[in-house]
Amino acid sequence: MIRLFKYTCIDLFAGAGGLSEGLKQAGFTILAANDFDEAAALTYKYNHPETKFIDGPIQEVSSEYLLYLTGLQRGELFCLAGGPPCQAFSVYNHQRGMHDERSGLFREYIRLVEGLMPQWIVMENVTGMTSVEDGLAIKEITESLKALGYDVQHRVLKAEEYGVPQERRRIFFIGNRLGIPVEFPEPTHDGVTRPFVNVEQAIMDLPELGVNDGSEVAEYTNPPFSEYQKEMRQNSSLLYNHTSPNLGEINIKRLAYIKQGGSWRDIPVELLPAGMKRARRSDHTKRYGRLALNGLSCTILTKCDPHWGSYFHPTQDRVISVREAARFQSFPDRFRFLGSRVEQYKQVGNAVPPLLARAVGRQIIKTTESTQRVLEESLC
Repeated sequence: MIRLFKYTCIDLFAGAGGLSEGLKQAGFTILAANDFDEAAALTYKYNHPETKFIDGPIQEVSSEYLLYLTGLQRGELFCLAGGPPCQAFSVYNHQRGMHDERSGLFREYIRLVEGLMPQWIVMENVTGMTSVEDGLAIKEITESLKALGYDVQHRVLKAEEYGVPQERRRIFFIGNRLGIPVEFPEPTHDGVTRPFVNVEQAIMDLPELGVNDGSEVAEYTNPPFSEYQKEMRQNSSLLYNHTSPNLGEINIKRLAYIKQGGSWRDIPVELLPAGMKRARRSDHTKRYGRLALNGLSCTILTKCDPHWGSYFHPTQDRVISVREAARFQSFPDRFRFLGSRVEQYKQVGNAVPPLLARAVGRQIIKTTESTQRVLEESLC
């Protein structure tokens, strides 16, 4: 019979804590976490005060210390989660590849799997991992974990299919060494019978801002009008991080021409950046884009820079605020980001959307409990 422990978890490469937040919502207890980014660590500790956080590079974290810190024995941890840095695999990195030293950090995760022998593993990364050197990293991850006794499956999940108001694709590795099925969560939204959560439903209850405006701590000025807004506001009496960045005069001029759902194509040629004046109409699809109220947010990156995507507010002449970016990532409003505004945007963009992580966590618990019931009934 499977020996069940409380749904304990350790989160590696935890960043600000999006994966931890979602797994907590699913019913996991995050015992310990690690990251080397100082600003992200501050945010993590603030929002997950019950979790023992280890500052510093993953290379200096041993499985022995994690076991000591959590009070567990090898093999007792329910789940080891983590998202090794993805920059080496990102399509936005034109020098990406296995030669990038960051591309090998998944091996640190595997090293700790071997030392801890958790019952389940969850690893997340960008979909670019599938194309770099013909998916070499995916093959190494799968084979290494298989050699340790794990049945591991991977799949690209679409965040919008799990209630996240954003176009976002991420590859998830899920596995266990318990001999039970590895199942991925079924989508909850299909865009037809259950529409995706759109931009209007995600952010339009938030106070209006100007350029370089807002406050780190503020009050709501409007009631929520969508179920998503109500969910995001749960357990939050104040509004955090609703601040927008500055815009140069040239971008303010450009923005005046961009219609809702529009992009750089709406901007007069003389106002375009020099490198885009000769661009084909099919190129740079979402650059200098203004979000559409009835559409999804584009992928939230570590910089909500309009030069790289649709980050202009749908009805206000500014870039989306940190809180709006966090809403598009499905962070609840009670989740406060610390550090400078630049660091806050980076933390939001690097995170796993909590609602996507919650769906994964719930499926793991569901699979484990249903298998346990079948085993118990067979012994009766």
